[in-house]
Amino acid sequence: MDRFDYPLPETAIAQQPVEPRSSARLLVALQPDEEPADRTVADLPDLVGPGDVIVVNETRVLPARLLLHKHTGGQVEVLLLHPADPAMPVDATTRWVALVRPGRRVPPGTELLHEGRRVAVVGDALPGPDGERQVELADPGVPARLGHLPLPPYIRRRLEDPERYQTVYARRPGSVAAPTAGLHLTEEVLRRCRRRGATVATVDLSVGLGTFRPVTAARPEDHVMHEERYHVPKATLAVCAQARRVVAVGTTTVRALESAAATGLRSGSTGLFIHGDFPWQVVDVLLTNFHLPRSSLLLLVDAFYGPGWRSLYDTALRRGYRFLSFGDAMLLGRHAGRPGTDGRHRGAGG
Repeated sequence: MDRFDYPLPETAIAQQPVEPRSSARLLVALQPDEEPADRTVADLPDLVGPGDVIVVNETRVLPARLLLHKHTGGQVEVLLLHPADPAMPVDATTRWVALVRPGRRVPPGTELLHEGRRVAVVGDALPGPDGERQVELADPGVPARLGHLPLPPYIRRRLEDPERYQTVYARRPGSVAAPTAGLHLTEEVLRRCRRRGATVATVDLSVGLGTFRPVTAARPEDHVMHEERYHVPKATLAVCAQARRVVAVGTTTVRALESAAATGLRSGSTGLFIHGDFPWQVVDVLLTNFHLPRSSLLLLVDAFYGPGWRSLYDTALRRGYRFLSFGDAMLLGRHAGRPGTDGRHRGAGG
């Protein structure tokens, strides 16, 4: 795993998004033998054309962070991860899987309050290394009324406009983190892409914390991804099957598309961990941010682009690119040496 480590200076971690969104810098490396070019996301329409399909993840980030207190006055933070019943919509359920801090001081049965009114009861610990807990809310509307957006822990500055941690096309709440590559896109950029002849299609993958957990296993193949819910519309599969190139906006879009192709199921839960010699079936071009060292996202980039990612990251740091969720982005072509299917993309059933 040491080969997926790299020095990330604190000064390179973006604390605020740029304005306007599309002014984020874009390091373009569509061919492995080309010098990476400095562009901006506003230039994306110049880099696509007829036959290209741009696929975005239209999930919306939940106000999943609850700041509550016990009857004794002690402060407790609850981070809602996903409904206990995967079939339940997030706006209709009261039973959640959550992280509770400080967990050791919150035994099962503890009532949690907001301004003196009970809004949650903490249940038992769940199996697994992350200390997840069962939490029962007083009613399904608690997150919408009391919740805050769960910004990543490395973001230490207050976000003035919470909508800047949502994509402009975000629709159905379900994620505890934003599909951050999409934060750079604007309706105008997407309109210009369509005018250039590209098609814009959607998927929905509910981004969970497992996407961003560091890979701590000594061998990548021993890492276990958390399951995340996804849905790929039939129309998206149809246009991808006929595309000249499929341009995935973000690693979560990649996982939704490749999960559908691998399983034949357009909807379900996926624990797909993309690394190494992954057999690519759908995605040809990837728009993605710069990721944390030793993260599963970085292993996905390696599987897509090859070991040349390290040179790109070194270049980006030298040229002053901003890293992580509010940082800049790359536009990568799939390395010719990366395994993939011959011919056009296969659709999924169901």
